[in-house]
Amino acid sequence: MTVDAAPAARVRAHRPRADAARNRERIVTAAREAIVECGPEVPLDEVARRAGVGNATLYRHFADRGDLIRQVTLAVMAHATRLAQDALAEEPDAFSALSRFVFEAAQERVSALCPLLSDVFDRQDPAVAEQTERLNQAVGAIIGRGQSSGQLRPDIAAGDVMVALTQLSRPLPGTGCAGFDRYAHRHLQLFLDGLRAPARSVLVGTAATLEDLRDPQ
Repeated sequence: MTVDAAPAARVRAHRPRADAARNRERIVTAAREAIVECGPEVPLDEVARRAGVGNATLYRHFADRGDLIRQVTLAVMAHATRLAQDALAEEPDAFSALSRFVFEAAQERVSALCPLLSDVFDRQDPAVAEQTERLNQAVGAIIGRGQSSGQLRPDIAAGDVMVALTQLSRPLPGTGCAGFDRYAHRHLQLFLDGLRAPARSVLVGTAATLEDLRDPQ
């Protein structure tokens, strides 16, 4: 009787691909945490250590630091977009949706997007531009509904929310993340209260979109 070796071969072929996908996900997750805590200049050796992989494995997936930061940024923006869409679809009003999005995004370390606001990032990257627009639309939809219902002040846009969210949910340099979440939640709640209508102050400048942040010129 002839034994068909094809199924076993397919299993062996599938296992390395699955292992590679898991390693890639672990590296991106570790890099996100490390960028939040240490900034975009975190040593790649530290990222590999946190991910539980060797340096060679990291470099098989990502050519250099810029490539890794790019992938982390795209992953964080995609996840934040889904959080905003789900919050808008499931919450009873726009302010509840905005609050849910802000706190969930902070919990998911959306402050890893800080490199997007700095000079280390290629703001002209087409994939980043596309994902930025998706996130801008998702958060903008929450804000637009809140402004239409009179819950949110009229002089804000998605960029204002994202800048405050990324900055307020990021630990101070050198402090790590231990115990920081309770402070971040307090400060984010203060920020959210400041977005309620009627506005109690006049803001300098104009409302910022995420596109404005991507290309401030």
